[in-house]
Amino acid sequence: MKYDAEEKELLDALEKGEFESVPFDNDQIKKMATDTLDYLNQKKQITINMKQSDLDFVKQRAKDIGISYQNIIQALIHNYAHGKVELKI
Repeated sequence: MKYDAEEKELLDALEKGEFESVPFDNDQIKKMATDTLDYLNQKKQITINMKQSDLDFVKQRAKDIGISYQNIIQALIHNYAHGKVELKI
């Protein structure tokens, strides 16, 4: 098996016993997981400028399906950020 330079360095250090075992801290892991989820779920208020006609259209669509227009905009941005919507300019 071929290793890159970093992998070789880690393997050599492991074989030389240069790593020390640390106790498993379940409470710390739970806190880190909670902190990560909190960060991922944070929302940030922003201000954007857009065409009035576009906003009116989104508001009407939101009204038609019974959700807020902010939720539609948020979903569009989220789906774009996760590669589910492609932007064509």
